[in-house]
Amino acid sequence: MSGDVVNLRQFRKTKQRVEKEKQAEQNRLTFGRSKAEKTLTKTLNDKAERTLDQGRREKPDLD
Repeated sequence: MSGDVVNLRQFRKTKQRVEKEKQAEQNRLTFGRSKAEKTLTKTLNDKAERTLDQGRREKPDLD
């Protein structure tokens, strides 16, 4: 029975690196959006805000 010699410090670092990469992948899926998606969302929000402001009866004071 000959076992492989394993450096525990290197094993822990490798395991930690793999865990961080899994977390990073999950974050990319959860939070990541392309620039085009962000721009589209901002454009739609701006348009919706202008549409709502057009229906106001009184203009807010700018003071």
